[in-house]
This record gives sequence, C-alpha cells and structure tokens, in this order.
Amino acid sequence: MNIVSYGGGTNSTALIIGMYQHSIPIDLIIFSDTGGEKPHTYEFIEIFSRWLEERSLPRVTKVRQTLRGNPYTLEEKLLTYNELPAPVYGNSQCAVQFKINPKASYCNKHPMCKDVWMRHEKVNEYIGYDAKEQRRIDKNKAVYETDKKYEKHFPLIAWGWGRDECINAIKDAGLPLPGKSSCFFCPNNKKDVIQQLWEDYPDLFDRAVALERNARKTKRDGTPTSIVGLGRTWTWEEYREIWMHNEEFRKSQFVLPGFEDFTGGCCCGMPCGCYDG
Repeated sequence: MNIVSYGGGTNSTALIIGMYQHSIPIDLIIFSDTGGEKPHTYEFIEIFSRWLEERSLPRVTKVRQTLRGNPYTLEEKLLTYNELPAPVYGNSQCAVQFKINPKASYCNKHPMCKDVWMRHEKVNEYIGYDAKEQRRIDKNKAVYETDKKYEKHFPLIAWGWGRDECINAIKDAGLPLPGKSSCFFCPNNKKDVIQQLWEDYPDLFDRAVALERNARKTKRDGTPTSIVGLGRTWTWEEYREIWMHNEEFRKSQFVLPGFEDFTGGCCCGMPCGCYDG
C-alpha cells in the first residue's frame, strides 16, 4: 500500500505529480489539518483534488486531531492553555500532536493499512523532501530504519528534483502554485510573511495577536520568561505598530521636484547646507 504525507505546499504537490508521471500507484493522500492553515491552502487542496480525480487518483483526505470525539484545532488548544506554538519554546510538540498523530490515528483504523500490517509487512509512505533536503533524512535516519509500520520513500531526492523542478512540474501540470503552507500563527514565519498576513488576511492576523495577548508571560513554575510573543522576544503586534509608524513617517516626507536624487541637506530634501558629508 502506498500513502503520501501531503503538506499542501510546493514539494508535496510536485511529489504526487511526479509519482503520477512515473506510474507509482497512490492509494491514499493524507493532509493533517491543524485548523490554522491560510485560506489559499484550503482553496488549493480543493483545486488539486479535482485534478487528482480527473486522473483517477484519490482525493486529498483531510484528518484532524480530536478531543472527546470532536475536531480540535491547534488554535483552540493554545487559547485553552494560555500557550504559544511549540517552536517558540524550542520544540516541535505541535507538529507531533496535530500533524503526525492524526495521520497515524487515521491509518491505524484504515482497512488497507491494517491488512498490510496483518501480513507483517510495511506501508510505503512517500514524503516530499526535495533534492536539497538530504539533511532532514540523515537527521531522522535511525527513526526511519527502526519504524516497524512504515517504509519511507523520498522520490524527489531520487529524481534530483529541487525547488525549481518542483515548481516547473506544478506549472507543467496546469496547476496554480499552492503557495506556502503553514499555520497563520507559526512563529517560524519570516517578517515579510507576517506583513503579508496582515495585508491579505487581517482577521487572521488579529487572531494571531489574540494568541500573543492570551499567552502566559511566565514559565509554568511562575518565573519570568524572555518569551513575550510569536517573535519570541518580540510580538507580532509590536512589529506591525513599528512598521506602520515607519511607513507613515516615510510617506510624510516630501521632496521638491528636481531634488529627488539629492543626497545632502535636510531630510525633506532641501539643500540647506547643514550636511557636511
């Protein structure tokens, strides 16, 4: 049995396209949904699922963490326990609980997977690490080799597909690029992505700020911590305020026609002679 761990981004999308091109059978495509993806990811999954169906491939199956039998999002957990996402604290617990565990739970109950394990065989799991990500395999080599239920496969590396090849494969398949897949409140987002969030999805940015405001500002034992927000030592809310302030200041400046390239004088662009550089 062949399953694909689908992340909703460029690499895993290209992986599936490449498997189709190389006639590698696919029985199940699993996307673990934390409930915190940006709208463009959910929209792309629907577009991609239609592409898959047209080629007699399985649609993307979305699975979620549950609490007492009900869907449970990472955002709900963080708000309940007054916490920030795990990477802020230097660990990957949120990925384990909301990405790895839901997929494992779903497969444990899936009839085809159970049949494979009953025969004392392994399920083939395909993962979209690209040609420049060998280090990720090396880091987890011992875990992969001792896994009794899954045989890991990394076709993108075998095909020599890096980021550019993955992008080209998606375009050649007639699909739009999926965009970056991550929780909208992920602490690993770079500042340009944070800015894009408040510009494109202001409601999601406000929810990320709500997580910051709700989180404890002390460790579990009550001692102070340097972690204050999603930026660890700085908050996204503060970053936006500073950025907005600087942008307003930039817009407030004016330059008289004819002095656009003048490097001396006051900040307004006037050649007052006070600059001596």
